[in-house]
Amino acid sequence: MKQALFIVFSLIGIFVLGQNEIDPDYKTMLEKKYHFPTISQDSAQGLLNDDTVHFLDTREKGEYNVSHLPGALYTGYDNFSWSALKGIDTNATIIVYCSIGVRSQNIAEKLAEKGYQNVYNLYGGIFLWADQGRPMKDKSGKTTKKVHAYNKFWGRWVKKAPKVYEEE
Repeated sequence: MKQALFIVFSLIGIFVLGQNEIDPDYKTMLEKKYHFPTISQDSAQGLLNDDTVHFLDTREKGEYNVSHLPGALYTGYDNFSWSALKGIDTNATIIVYCSIGVRSQNIAEKLAEKGYQNVYNLYGGIFLWADQGRPMKDKSGKTTKKVHAYNKFWGRWVKKAPKVYEEE
């Protein structure tokens, strides 16, 4: 009986660990693009309910409307909204994200230039977040598994989550 339980729990552990593995090619691509401090998916998820931490979605509105991290503020990218940061202290912890982390990294650099001291880029972006089945909301505040895949080229990095290419 003990051996059977050990095998069951071992298989469950392997399955759970496998859920958070990162595609090696995706990881290589990310490592080539990143040069700003990142925060892991697990660490970021652990901060979702911390009112002192601010999540900024730096994608465009159509992408944000399909899905975003719970409580994330929409800031945009092409027309980044500095007004979204009104009331956020420069010492506050800010986690920025986009699809894979390139646009958010650019915004993170701008925030640092403006004096924000605790800014982190979400490692793997919302693509990895969605693929790992982490919580997301749509524009109505309803839970969703869908993610805006930006376009076919970048969407190839979304492996498990349902992809959307246009706002629904």
